[in-house]
Amino acid sequence: MVASIRNITISNKDEILALHVAKAQEGFIETTQECLEEAGENANFVPVGLYVDDIPVGFAMYGAFQDEKEGQRVWLDRFLIDSHYQGKGYGRLFLEQLIQHLIAKYQCKKIYLSVYDNNKHAIHLYQQYGFFFTGELDTKGEKVMVKDISN
Repeated sequence: MVASIRNITISNKDEILALHVAKAQEGFIETTQECLEEAGENANFVPVGLYVDDIPVGFAMYGAFQDEKEGQRVWLDRFLIDSHYQGKGYGRLFLEQLIQHLIAKYQCKKIYLSVYDNNKHAIHLYQQYGFFFTGELDTKGEKVMVKDISN
């Protein structure tokens, strides 16, 4: 099994657009279509496909954004595993890969994300990888979590 993070191009865009979370999770994250549209409007966003061998199993979107206090914040802004591939360990696999990818790309000391407080499965996963709540809320009312890599 080869797990990879791939850029989204004309050749794989349709298979990325076909990825969907389970019905019960739809309120937690935007669709891949909405994410790609947002990335088209803001060049700071980097959308990527998450692949096992040559099968797309998930999607993520990240970026570095200016911050008054820290100068720059690196965000793992979107992260999903398609409903057909959930429960197989891909969330853990790709969260770990994404963390390493962001550290290498941005040489960051912290990685931020936000989550709705009723998304218990995601919170549990993020906490297992060292993310903790900052006490902040994002613009949509989601709770901000951070992973401090410098510790």
